[in-house]
Amino acid sequence: MKYISMTFFLLLSALPISLYGADADYLSPLSIISSESEDTLYVAEVTARRIAVVDALGMVVKKHISIENEPTGLALAPDNKSIYVSSGVSVGVIQQLDLSTGDCLAEINVGHSPIGPQISRDGKTLYVCNRFNNDISVVDLQGNIEITRVPVTREPIACVLSADGKLLFVANHLPNGAANVDHMTSVIDVIDTLSNKVIKSIALPNGAIDLRGMCLSHDGMFVYVPSILARFLVPPTQIERGWINTHALNIISVVDLSLKYTVLLDDVDLGAANPWGVKCSKNGEFIFVAHSATNELSIINRAGLFSKLEQAVKKNPAKSGYSDDYESLSNKPENDLSFLTGIRERVELPGIGPRGVAVLKEKVYVTQYFSGNLAVVTPAKRTIVSELSLGEVTEMDTVRRGEMYFNDAVRCFQQWHACSTCHPDGRTDAVNWDLLNDGIGNPKSTKSLLNGYFTPPTMITGTGGKISHAIRNEIRQIQFSVVEEDKANSLEAYFKSFKAVPSPYLVKGKLSSAALRGKEAFKKGRCFTCHSGPYYSGGTMKNVGTGIGMEEGRKFDTPHLIEVWRTAPYLHDGRATSIKQIFKEFNQKGKHGKGDLLSDQELDDLEEYVKSL
Repeated sequence: MKYISMTFFLLLSALPISLYGADADYLSPLSIISSESEDTLYVAEVTARRIAVVDALGMVVKKHISIENEPTGLALAPDNKSIYVSSGVSVGVIQQLDLSTGDCLAEINVGHSPIGPQISRDGKTLYVCNRFNNDISVVDLQGNIEITRVPVTREPIACVLSADGKLLFVANHLPNGAANVDHMTSVIDVIDTLSNKVIKSIALPNGAIDLRGMCLSHDGMFVYVPSILARFLVPPTQIERGWINTHALNIISVVDLSLKYTVLLDDVDLGAANPWGVKCSKNGEFIFVAHSATNELSIINRAGLFSKLEQAVKKNPAKSGYSDDYESLSNKPENDLSFLTGIRERVELPGIGPRGVAVLKEKVYVTQYFSGNLAVVTPAKRTIVSELSLGEVTEMDTVRRGEMYFNDAVRCFQQWHACSTCHPDGRTDAVNWDLLNDGIGNPKSTKSLLNGYFTPPTMITGTGGKISHAIRNEIRQIQFSVVEEDKANSLEAYFKSFKAVPSPYLVKGKLSSAALRGKEAFKKGRCFTCHSGPYYSGGTMKNVGTGIGMEEGRKFDTPHLIEVWRTAPYLHDGRATSIKQIFKEFNQKGKHGKGDLLSDQELDDLEEYVKSL
């Protein structure tokens, strides 16, 4: 295969892409917000690139507002006359749209892959999660200009303001740090909106990953954050009763800025995989959580939940709340698969892929990503479920079916996880897993699936072979399910369709001056001898001296470097948190290129270059 020039690659990176794996023929409703005074819903249809304005009382779409890029989040102006929409990838923008005419009133540049905009109650300030810049844009809506950026931990994906507007809580999608540890978790960063600085990072329980949504409680006392709880310290033979992946609701105290409680959303023998959106009823009676991989909505009785949590704490009066001391509780809610029994209704939704949740009057509206419509749920003594059409739905092609299967946990044994549970958005979950494909006792970092079809072997130890084989093997060994050839073939087509996201390290689509110097360091360090070709992967197994114990001398797959900026931590066991650390701390035997020939500055430049690919 001929090499692709960097110029051509950058040209490709500049083209419009979908972060969600589908084209514009599908609707893909994702975010949803409501206007209580207008009895109106606003729905971001991602791949259709438009906003649906829905009459909730009449159960009908009043109109669509088309935009140029995929809408990723919505925020309604306090006067209900305009809506702010986040969109864009490398060049992120916030568009203010007039709801009566659909006209764009303002366009504000923000960061890379903006999502989850939140507007202050006075309508003067907008906060936007720049997912791949790892920061929050603070936007002055009176001047329609970004006034500052606030750095946060890793991939901010949702945020919510406290009732008084003094604090902004930010959900970070993935953990940050090495993976070869016994404790790792995503965190909630808390920003003081007066100083625009992070004043605290609240760690969630061990293994909390893949955060997608959050909301403020009805009384402003708590922030609710669903997550996956990855049980990464055990091998996948322990799938029964959730000992690979469980799913949780984390409850953050606004008063003392701490993790107050975590409760499991699963049942004893039935997982509630991949929780996404969360909302609470206006009167505080219920908390609603959408389970994107099992097509369900959890309706949790809030009073019953807190009563049960308080009783659990009273069993050990010396301890209170969720803290290190709380570990001594014998039956912790975050380990109790029966904790929600009697206080939660688990409602099966009519469609596929529930994600966003909105509450309007007595009804709950849930976006069904793959079905292209809304589920409408009326919590009552007998819960009523119906659907609301957003428009004509296109029949799925093979790639779209593959995307659906990738995000589906229903076919997994006891519904504990989908492919996307460990590979969110087809990438890494930043966790080490001890899989069965090369024996037991060899935990390894989750690989991104981007370009996996074109750069075999699939597994880092080479056991997976081509991705077609790995797909079928993982259905058997990780989902403990029967291989359906139609499903496997669709998954294979979906993997082929993955597109790289342009790097946030590029400057106007080009290499920075540091990256250009790093390109020379790449040559000097002889990195190209293994990382070559269009994907910067030689497709060979190499011993780079990182085997440990019985693995001493073991060869590992040479990973490709496209989108490596997104896949930390590095090396087969995730021990390195940066590219530079690979050579400064984990190349003592000098087998990993010629990093010892490079100065500290050259290593910094090398990292800049590699992260620009």
